[in-house]
Amino acid sequence: MVKFNFENSSINERMIYEMESVVSENHKKLHDNPNIETDFRGWIDLPENYDKEEFERIKKAASKIQSDSDVLVVIGIGGSYLGARAVIEAVTNCFNNMLPAKKRKMPMIVYAGNNLSSNYLTDLLNLIGERDISINVISKSGTTTEPAIAFRVLREAIETKYGVEEAKKRIYVTTDKKRGALKGLADQEGYETFVIPDNVGGRFSVLTAVGLLPIATAGVDIDKLMQGAKDAREKYMDPSVKFNDCYKYAVVRNLIYNSGKKVEVLANYEPQLHYMTEWWKQLYGESEGKDGKGIFPAGVDLTTDLHSMGQYIQDGERILMETVLAVEEPHSDIIVKEDAENADGLNYLAGKGLDYINKKAMEGTIEAHVTGNVPNMKITIDKLDEENLGHLIYFFEKACAMSGFILGVNPFNQPGVEEYKSNMFRLLEKPGYC
Repeated sequence: MVKFNFENSSINERMIYEMESVVSENHKKLHDNPNIETDFRGWIDLPENYDKEEFERIKKAASKIQSDSDVLVVIGIGGSYLGARAVIEAVTNCFNNMLPAKKRKMPMIVYAGNNLSSNYLTDLLNLIGERDISINVISKSGTTTEPAIAFRVLREAIETKYGVEEAKKRIYVTTDKKRGALKGLADQEGYETFVIPDNVGGRFSVLTAVGLLPIATAGVDIDKLMQGAKDAREKYMDPSVKFNDCYKYAVVRNLIYNSGKKVEVLANYEPQLHYMTEWWKQLYGESEGKDGKGIFPAGVDLTTDLHSMGQYIQDGERILMETVLAVEEPHSDIIVKEDAENADGLNYLAGKGLDYINKKAMEGTIEAHVTGNVPNMKITIDKLDEENLGHLIYFFEKACAMSGFILGVNPFNQPGVEEYKSNMFRLLEKPGYC
């Protein structure tokens, strides 16, 4: 399902195999009691050891939302929404929310609480208008500023629209199992709740209720998504870097980093993968960017960004490595037809499919970047469906954990994000921060 190619990376197999003992040692560290709550490694066995009863409740809740709502508002920030959005946009239609309701058949999925823009939230409320809505608010504590404000505003809107009692049936809370402001409110009001596991950090939580409820509501088959992740879990249990491609990816990117390439650009050639790139950026940025270390994760949508960022990638400061995320089979194709006048000069492409042209653009770009001293790695999935996406998610998660250990940091904490919050609270004169 996932193939890793590093032939254009400047790294050879001998260099990779020299890291065998390091990888083996870190594999043991990764798998030693992964379900300890304080270690945030519960995602490792999650595709096998998830809460089956809650999983069925997620499907029932998704079915109810589909039956009574035109819109599901997903309130969350970072790992509380990026994974879900990545899967939904990769598996569904590029313009899914714009389709007529009868053709879409599922609720529009829209997102709030991922910024502090008054314009955005106002526009979102105007978009919802008179449509029937449900809310899925996702927060471990319930006090993270962006989603907390959005939930306060949208809760008031939904209670005004339906009345308090009916609104309670349209609010779904994904939060801590036992504690926190949001958990307390949910218990008080009687909202249906789902659990963010204590041993799964936010950026690794897409295969928990955090991601699964919005994903299921969008009509994506979460059984197949979990099966893809389960297949990946089994495939990447091998401690040997020789046979484990996600470990190989972790090693290669670190070897390139050690050669002076400080920025990794994840490049996709399908617009549906834009939010997969955004999810990947958070996963690797929060996991590795600490202690003065870390590969900076960046992303480009190609061929679009070849007309903006292409110049820098090709000819700017030589600090870049590139990982291409490729899709083998498109779900549709368009054949270029011959034109009698050939005014646009495109008849040389007549009879060729747009997917073929796109892949040749990819191959030509890789060749140009490698010639321009940008080491290249390539990750290929068969197609954009649930099983492949589940597999890819687990591939990136496990590679990220191994990469962080190789780098010499704890990939499961994020101490740096507290600094800006303290400053913001002080400037807002929050009690205790003045």
